[in-house]
Amino acid sequence: MAMPKKTVSGMAGDVTPRQRIWDAIRYQHVDDGLITMQGIRIALKRQQPSLSESRISDYLRALIAGGFLVRSNPDAPPATNAIYRLERDVGVEAPRVRRDGTVPPPPGREQLWRTLKIIGSCTGQELADAASTAVTPVSRAAADEYLTMLSRAGYVTTVRPGTPGVPARFQLVPSRWTGPMAPQIRRTKQLYDPNTGEIVYSRVTKTEGGEP
Repeated sequence: MAMPKKTVSGMAGDVTPRQRIWDAIRYQHVDDGLITMQGIRIALKRQQPSLSESRISDYLRALIAGGFLVRSNPDAPPATNAIYRLERDVGVEAPRVRRDGTVPPPPGREQLWRTLKIIGSCTGQELADAASTAVTPVSRAAADEYLTMLSRAGYVTTVRPGTPGVPARFQLVPSRWTGPMAPQIRRTKQLYDPNTGEIVYSRVTKTEGGEP
């Protein structure tokens, strides 16, 4: 069986602890199907050595409550190491699951990214309207900012430049769809793609010869 695509980045802080844990779970699942706390800790030793066992346990319990993991030896004595089985492999992205197993709605930027994949060509307003839900509305300003950053990083092309009274129209570049995880705008005005583990755009300051 082929190894699932690795999603973690070599840069510290780019990947959430839950994503690290989920990667470790999927690797064990592919290896021999037996998922244990010890195996997860070994997998995390190099990438996230400071992650506490209690935090790992909290996420495992949430995954069990959500039906993603199943305890394989629930009747074993208390001192026996727990063995788990991956019941629902939903892909490379770690499930966003609460302690009670419920899944919260996706954040707005993720909605924008996945909606862009579906509609392909859009203005900021069209993208915001299509991505918005009753639970998570998305503003035009948020869509405009995201499209601008995606354009600078080469994920979308400008089909029609914006003019007074006429909004710019963008088109997703098919070859730049890197995966389901939305590229993230950082506070430093960088665009980070968690699917590839790369910073795909970095805004330089005016003193460095770039735009402010």
